[in-house]
Amino acid sequence: MVFKRMLGALGVGAPSVDTVLATPLARPGGTLSGEVRLAGGDFDADIEHVTLGLVAGVEIEGGEGEASGLAEFHRVQVSGPFRLAEKERRTIPFQITLPWETPLNEVDGQPLTGMAVGVRTELAIAKAVDKGDLDPVSVEPLPSQLRVLRALLELGFQFRSADVEVGQLYGVRQELPFYQEIEFYPPPRHAGQVGEVELTFVADPHGLEVILEADKRSGRFGGSGDAVGRFRVGHDEALGMDWASEIDRWLGGLAQHAGHGYGHGGGHHGEHHGGHYGDHHHGDHHHGGHHGGGAGLGAVAAAGAAGLVGGYLVSEAVEEVFESDDEGGGDEW
Repeated sequence: MVFKRMLGALGVGAPSVDTVLATPLARPGGTLSGEVRLAGGDFDADIEHVTLGLVAGVEIEGGEGEASGLAEFHRVQVSGPFRLAEKERRTIPFQITLPWETPLNEVDGQPLTGMAVGVRTELAIAKAVDKGDLDPVSVEPLPSQLRVLRALLELGFQFRSADVEVGQLYGVRQELPFYQEIEFYPPPRHAGQVGEVELTFVADPHGLEVILEADKRSGRFGGSGDAVGRFRVGHDEALGMDWASEIDRWLGGLAQHAGHGYGHGGGHHGEHHGGHYGDHHHGDHHHGGHHGGGAGLGAVAAAGAAGLVGGYLVSEAVEEVFESDDEGGGDEW
């Protein structure tokens, strides 16, 4: 009740904050720039700090089902303490470097349906409630990532959905405590072999991990789990690869090895040099940071969700927060 009375006492007389992004599109590892615009209220206010946080809509799978919300995955303080006078106007410019694993939400000018990425502005006012602002951010693929995505379309894959899941990928070094899955319907010639195919990128300054997961249980060959293909390449190398042939060859291999103990269990050779490779695993799901099946993700999520990147995870409807998101998805995405 005290907190609610304080909110009522502040009312419209408190300072306000508005963040304006100067960068229409950003890429993983790139720079997001803009300015925070402050407007003083009906009284002088002691500002403790102005902080920007990158957030993404995430899903958490646990023993009691699935939950969704916004997770903060990068945080930058753009101003320390100062006094904002009554009716004063102040502008704070900023530049934020996006983590290399920042989820994508726009490809070739089309939004990825269901993906929400944004920047949250926190204005901490001494002896008062924090004021905030939340703005959507468009994140497009790196050129190396775009080559893979276009290859899937060239092969006849159709975009189905995309989401971000809390957890760790087995055998992959991750900076962030979640990963993005971009799901596709297979082309007609592979539809009888596999169901949906999920694509995950894990990028860093040196290269790109491309992880493909095919649902074999939905195909005519059946099976107890998914088939996983992994490719580790440098960014420049990825631009010169024939991804359509690589992916088509991998999918064709699933049919050739069906029912013959497919998989070599060698693990992921993260330090492989000199080109591409594919690791194929049959039976075990590759998420969850362990050798077991899908239940491992629940364990990882349950252990880490409450403290996800500084403890910021809110159960709010992502669609309501990012009202400007276009759910049409365009012709291709």
